[in-house]
Amino acid sequence: MQALRVVSGDEVYIPLILHALCAGFPSPADDYIEGEIDLNRRHLIANRPATFLFRVAGDCMRDAGIFDGDLLIVDRSLTPKHGDVVVVFVDGERSVKRLLVEDGEPKLVFENRDWPAYPVPHMADIEIWGVATCALHALRQKGPSR
Repeated sequence: MQALRVVSGDEVYIPLILHALCAGFPSPADDYIEGEIDLNRRHLIANRPATFLFRVAGDCMRDAGIFDGDLLIVDRSLTPKHGDVVVVFVDGERSVKRLLVEDGEPKLVFENRDWPAYPVPHMADIEIWGVATCALHALRQKGPSR
């Protein structure tokens, strides 16, 4: 089974296995390859010139599956909508929050039940900079191999 195929400097294709991965009780796995996916354009980066990576610092979004040290893929070309995770500037301070729109009024909220509600000052200068489309986090610890 071929694990990786590089077409050019900008395209990296990785085999997509036909069967879904069981996250509950295990079942016999089949080694059938469904095809290849281009992580750059098809799944992670839809609009390359408008896409940026940010490293997350802190745990205010942990209940959304976004953890300290994760990389966020952020697309500036997307129009933010209710429920999106957004990169936002509040009075010049950059952060990541969930955008909720209730009765036509936007709200920015933490995704950490241990934190109090995020107070946005009424007269704050707020700019939604982009929409987070994906969070990447390592499952394997870096460091000495054993």
